[in-house]
Amino acid sequence: MFLAACMLASCGRTDDKPAVSGLSKMICDESFQNIMDDEIEVFEYQYPKSHVLSRYMGESAAFDSLMDGTVDLIITYRELTSQQREYLKSKSRAYRCRKIAIDGLAIIVNNENDIDELTMNDLKDIFTGASQRWGQVYPTKLKNDSILIIFDGNGTGALHYIQDKFNDGKQLSVKYFAQGSTEDVFKAVESHKNALGIVGVSWLSPNLDAVATTIDQRVEALSQNTPPPENTFTDRIKVMKIRDDDKLEAYKPYQAYLYDGSYPLFRIIYAIDASPVGSPYHDFFAFLTGVIGQKIILQTGIVPASVPIRMVELQ
Repeated sequence: MFLAACMLASCGRTDDKPAVSGLSKMICDESFQNIMDDEIEVFEYQYPKSHVLSRYMGESAAFDSLMDGTVDLIITYRELTSQQREYLKSKSRAYRCRKIAIDGLAIIVNNENDIDELTMNDLKDIFTGASQRWGQVYPTKLKNDSILIIFDGNGTGALHYIQDKFNDGKQLSVKYFAQGSTEDVFKAVESHKNALGIVGVSWLSPNLDAVATTIDQRVEALSQNTPPPENTFTDRIKVMKIRDDDKLEAYKPYQAYLYDGSYPLFRIIYAIDASPVGSPYHDFFAFLTGVIGQKIILQTGIVPASVPIRMVELQ
């Protein structure tokens, strides 16, 4: 009877109903900070006895902290390598890794830039140094201006992605500037007409409605089957269309084009949990991968891993 009662209790529990209260420490890649702040706010509101202490830093630092046991939960754009898995195994640390979203990297430029789209080959030339002036990319009024490449920092997921995509995983030999945050990338691009910035897509369309609503209203809205807001991008900068070299059409990083792969600069976001069984970390991990956690991601303009995307074709 006791076992049967336990089984019934287990069946009645949903993924995002934590059973354990306590403190969880987490490190997240900097370019995912705005989404994770929303996740933590809603989680702590729903479960006031559970708290998440978050730190935002580069991807390399996040993995280092997971390996040395400083934290047991990280949010990153890479899975564990075989060496990292073996190391955790040698320390008797079980882990689980789950895809929580499909994100994209946006290429942003100053509003004075008169180029509207770039090909993947154009980007390769820029990031390998083959094209160092805008005039080497396209005929443009900025033809004599050097291309000022701006990242959110050294060791971040955005930098690693560009290295993997365009430089065979090796460090970029071309000169670039690493800012302290994504917001600093926006400010630099706004201030320099020759700038090219790389930011996560979720930073392009902040949910301004969330600022005007209370946390109670936000949680209530998340519990309803309401469609996500229409994608809109900030007018502080210009968002470039990107085209695969073998395709005729270029795309901006709208949610639908991330979902179907038309926008080529997409990447997977993973939650990696190496905490002991029954710890508070498991509760937040379950929340991120559960219905409400995935709906929060849906509202930000990127693609959740497990909530269906509604595609609407306009006639």
